[in-house]
Amino acid sequence: MDDQRRYLDANRTLWDEWTGIHEGSEFYDLEGFRRGGVRLSDYEVREVGDVDGKDLLHLQCHFGIDTLSWARFGARATGADFSPKAVDLATRLAEELGISARFVCSNLYDLPANLPGDFDVVYTSRGVLGWLPDVEAWAHVVARFVRPGGFFYITEIHPVAQVFDDEDVRPGELRVRYPYLSHPEPLAFRPEGSYAEPHATVQADAEYGWSHGLGEVVSSLVAAGLRIEFLNELTHIPDRDWPLAFLELREDGTRGLPPEVDGELPLFFSLKATKPQA
Repeated sequence: MDDQRRYLDANRTLWDEWTGIHEGSEFYDLEGFRRGGVRLSDYEVREVGDVDGKDLLHLQCHFGIDTLSWARFGARATGADFSPKAVDLATRLAEELGISARFVCSNLYDLPANLPGDFDVVYTSRGVLGWLPDVEAWAHVVARFVRPGGFFYITEIHPVAQVFDDEDVRPGELRVRYPYLSHPEPLAFRPEGSYAEPHATVQADAEYGWSHGLGEVVSSLVAAGLRIEFLNELTHIPDRDWPLAFLELREDGTRGLPPEVDGELPLFFSLKATKPQA
């Protein structure tokens, strides 16, 4: 656990630095959001459904514009993130825009000690699981915050898509490089820019990540007391947020394998799990 804390602390330092980079990035288009935009995909809005008047918790919310997007749909939104700079920016944005939402700074695993209550909807999305060393403990935190009759929703890159090399490959060239199943020791990387600004200068010297198979994710949620309502696997990445070198950008803004590749792979998924009424 001490080693895990050390890795998480290093990642928090990186995300503090990334927050300053992302605030002004074209990727996040904060000015567009200030003008009234919503930074959620159509399919996740459809799958989550009506949130008007519901209590919603967004885990690993970064600087909160997805959280604030749910608030624009009428949710009583709370965002949680481990980066103090991200939470500070999220709080300032909510105040500036007059959006009623609150933000809590906490390591995900410590959140039950730092946030009371439960929620109708617990939500998380896009690039979250790979930052967590323990998927079983994560699932218990998720279940802790889902009130009876409520649900958890996640949309995320598929673990299968993350096993392939993403350096010096062309679209359709699939070379297995990374593990699929969970592993105690993290994958270690030297940060070069960020996913939002690849050419940005970054001072942090380490980034740590973990793999989790889809079966491990599902089984952990079930073991934590949730019931799976659906699991959708997509053979494309539904937006341009994931510029993986072995995928090609399509005219509709999605990413997938090029048409000359025989067969298909799951590249993204969405999952909804409910907590039964007591």
